[in-house]
Amino acid sequence: MAETLRVELGERSYDILVGERLLAKAGAHIAHLLKRKQVIIITDDKVSRFYLHRLTNALEEQGIGYRCVIVKSGEGTKSFESFGQLMDNILEFKPDRNTTLVALGGGVVGDITGFAASVLLRGVEFIQIPTTLLAQVDSSVGGKTGINSRWGKNLIGSFHQPVMVLADVSTLTTLPKRELLAGYAETVKYGLIDDTTFFEWLEKNGAAMLAGNASLQAQAILTSCKAKASIVAEDEKEQGRRALLNFGHTFAHALEAETGYGDTLLHGEAVAIGMVMALHTSVAMGLCPQKDVDRVLVHYAATGLPSAPASLPVKWDIDRLMDHFTRDKKAKDGKLTFILTHGIGKAFVTQDVNPDIIRDVLAKACRA
Repeated sequence: MAETLRVELGERSYDILVGERLLAKAGAHIAHLLKRKQVIIITDDKVSRFYLHRLTNALEEQGIGYRCVIVKSGEGTKSFESFGQLMDNILEFKPDRNTTLVALGGGVVGDITGFAASVLLRGVEFIQIPTTLLAQVDSSVGGKTGINSRWGKNLIGSFHQPVMVLADVSTLTTLPKRELLAGYAETVKYGLIDDTTFFEWLEKNGAAMLAGNASLQAQAILTSCKAKASIVAEDEKEQGRRALLNFGHTFAHALEAETGYGDTLLHGEAVAIGMVMALHTSVAMGLCPQKDVDRVLVHYAATGLPSAPASLPVKWDIDRLMDHFTRDKKAKDGKLTFILTHGIGKAFVTQDVNPDIIRDVLAKACRA
């Protein structure tokens, strides 16, 4: 049984389907969206072993033809070199403007497939089938696509909405615990930015959700997607309120850049740490009560989320981290933009931040 959410964007509106065992019926779910009964599937070498055959079987049941491109798993695939190879592989199949791309995988696959769709033949449609918690609650929804450069994360990209998101909760059963936790960080984010009730729900149910309770997982995904869909409908291209979804991300992207976008620090882990840094910054500026930070840290400890970069085998350079902030996409007119908070569920966007406070928060976190 699938539940359906609608992302309202006028002629670019689309449905998000959330439920168990949806992949086995993917062909039936997407057939009416296809301009021609032929798709190109983009997936990675890990996900393909578990789920590619389920998707292709579902497509064959509906008489939908397919070609496949399998990329290497990991954030390193979001590079110019890998993206160029991906485009070459896609073009080898002689696509036309009625071709639909299908992203089967986590956030990396979704990001590069969406970006490929946005530039292939000046734009074709694509479908998201996210297989990780992070992708299901966040990156598959909203149309942000892109790749990384040595200057920072997702600095090359576009806004290109999918025509459907198909989130099969069953795929989370094969997800390593570390990656499940990384996705959980993005789930917690929705509670921290503007939904205290959801944060309270996570305090009660987060551990059971992470232990594999599919019903709780589906509920958390639906709540997260509803929150994001509402914000995206209001501010599709991040001119205002959508920036709240980047809570913790300015810090996170700097940490990721320093670790080379590898396995040392997963994106969700960086976001978890970044949100704590944003909370500490808010306390240091007299904006947020310390008790709210302590409450978040208790939940982190209860669920296993990382809270400080000091736990990583990395020698942090504070000057280099500060430099990464200046390259952040949200920086405007030379001013740093941060998402801070007045407390749990009370995030806001500001450029009125003393860099010395940021530097001090970084220094304490890196030696904690």
